[in-house]
Amino acid sequence: MKTLYLDVCFLCRPFDDQNQLRIRLETDAMFLILKRIETGRYRAVISPVHYKEVGAIRETSERLEMESLLSRLDNSCDTDFNQARHRAEALVDMGFGIADAAHVAFAEQMAEFFITCDDKLLKRCAQAGLRIASVSPLEFIAKEEP
Repeated sequence: MKTLYLDVCFLCRPFDDQNQLRIRLETDAMFLILKRIETGRYRAVISPVHYKEVGAIRETSERLEMESLLSRLDNSCDTDFNQARHRAEALVDMGFGIADAAHVAFAEQMAEFFITCDDKLLKRCAQAGLRIASVSPLEFIAKEEP
């Protein structure tokens, strides 16, 4: 079973403007991936960074829905927090934003795939030579689904 680290921007895709084709396709991909997690094909992992970022969402209904989603995903966090902090600091030094660096640092420890809709983050991940595959949801679906 493949382990996935799903970025918060990916998980929040249904709250974006669904009239844009790319956003609609990424939303559909998100729901397909979540369905595959529910059926046991994939496993999603959640880090403390997810809770921090979701807790900062101002729109109450969106925040509550995201908190509910996080609670349904695998909350096990078998990581070395000190190692994640040091790795995140190194990633910040390489130009990552603080939240992105923290997500990637945990993802490298916990998962095989880091999935995000953030093109700039994906580009930065590709340049950084991470220890994890970083992909868009559409790339993931194209590679993984028959």
